[in-house]
Amino acid sequence: MTTDEALASAARTIRDADEIVALTGAGVSTASGIPDFRGEDGLWQQYDPADFHVDRFRADPAGYWDQHLDLYDEFFDGDVAPNAAHDALSDLEAAGHLDTLVTQNIDGLHAEAGSDSVVRLHGTAANTVCQSCRERYDVEPILERARDGDVPPTCDECDGTLKPDTVLFGERLPERALMRSQAAARSADVFLAIGSSLTVEPAASLPRTAADRGATLVIVNLDETPLTDRAAHDFRADVTDVVPRLRDAIVGDAE
Repeated sequence: MTTDEALASAARTIRDADEIVALTGAGVSTASGIPDFRGEDGLWQQYDPADFHVDRFRADPAGYWDQHLDLYDEFFDGDVAPNAAHDALSDLEAAGHLDTLVTQNIDGLHAEAGSDSVVRLHGTAANTVCQSCRERYDVEPILERARDGDVPPTCDECDGTLKPDTVLFGERLPERALMRSQAAARSADVFLAIGSSLTVEPAASLPRTAADRGATLVIVNLDETPLTDRAAHDFRADVTDVVPRLRDAIVGDAE
């Protein structure tokens, strides 16, 4: 089956489905200039992951914040914006062909592209959260305070220590986000896994759960994944090419 034929087949399946769920990983954001963490040139080649463990944060929040500033600047180096894959997923949601968008990414680009159904498994880099009262703050003013030497930054309400609202090593995923993701996987008729290696748990279990319950699995990723053999459609290609073409096949044929 050619790529065009496979895209047309996947599009028909998605268009006829009642419940469509997508999971996105780092491969969706690298085209926007966001570096990944685990690749050959990933951030964990430059930084020690142990420095971003929750135990380190608790033991030395000031030292953690000093390194976080460097990591944040590296992560958001230059102007980043949603790419064609983000836009295509937003369009599918608007057209009624995507019900839940689960992401492992913390960059906020799905929301910036217009997606409303985003479930953030690993939190968001856009906020900080007080470790005492759980008050949340936009990240930019807090970053400025930290750059001016106010480390660790503290809460205006209770003077508790602020932490980036992302999941560190050793932390549990946000319970509500995990529950929503698992429920979506169980109810999916079609599950799209896009730009994810499907090796990081518990996100990697979501498409497996969907497939176990009879969902059609569609994978778009440059490399083979552990679930390649279970996918009805496995597109080993650039997400910024395949996802917009899939969107066009779904929405275009419906018009």
